[in-house]
Amino acid sequence: MTKIIAIFNQAGGVMKTSLTMNLGYHLSLKHKVLLVDTDPQASLTTFMGLEPHELEEIVADSLLTPETKLPIHTDLHGMDLAPANITLSAVELQLSAVMARELRLKQALEPILNNYDFILIDCPPSLGILSILGLCAATHVLVPVQTHYKAFKGTELLLDSIKQVKKHINPKLAIAGFVPTLYVNANQDKVILEALEQQLSPLAKVYPKIPRATAFADAVMNSQPLAVYDPKHPAIAVLKKIAQGMEKL
Repeated sequence: MTKIIAIFNQAGGVMKTSLTMNLGYHLSLKHKVLLVDTDPQASLTTFMGLEPHELEEIVADSLLTPETKLPIHTDLHGMDLAPANITLSAVELQLSAVMARELRLKQALEPILNNYDFILIDCPPSLGILSILGLCAATHVLVPVQTHYKAFKGTELLLDSIKQVKKHINPKLAIAGFVPTLYVNANQDKVILEALEQQLSPLAKVYPKIPRATAFADAVMNSQPLAVYDPKHPAIAVLKKIAQGMEKL
């Protein structure tokens, strides 16, 4: 069975897209992986080496016209990608009067499920329809949380959103885990990390922390996963553990 994992947090700047790309890379070493960009900012598309404004076909085409096949770029560092660009921002308005619009991404993925072991959906940093589309299509949701007070306080709203989707639309949605991100060795980060582990571990696994590191940004500038750009970076061990956790779901 294909595992469809939405990487979701309504807050921006929590390493959501970096986690999607790098987790996808480590999974792709043993599995067939598709990344799906559902963020109008198209950061994942850019990270993977494509120019969003040059793309004629994006994931929005399949969301708005169900008979349109999902556009897929193949073999980008061993992964496939369904890309996005800024025109995706109009989808929410265009789907406003569509019946069962929450299921449009799930329906777009159904014809290609047998082609992949893992599908990772990079959700936008919001609680709008595009994030709902991702959560409704997913079998699991993986939540990156910055080890910062404001980000930690936002997890209550985030968890409630997941709960509502599970209750009303996608009852099989499960939490794959929580990933503390952008950790620095400071008092606030230590306190928040401990709080994350205490409060969230009863819900799902809390993975080891990913440190704040300029190497992630440097790798992105080269359109490469961290393990390709800097194979000896210590954060790679954490990414491998997360990938192993996804394999066990």
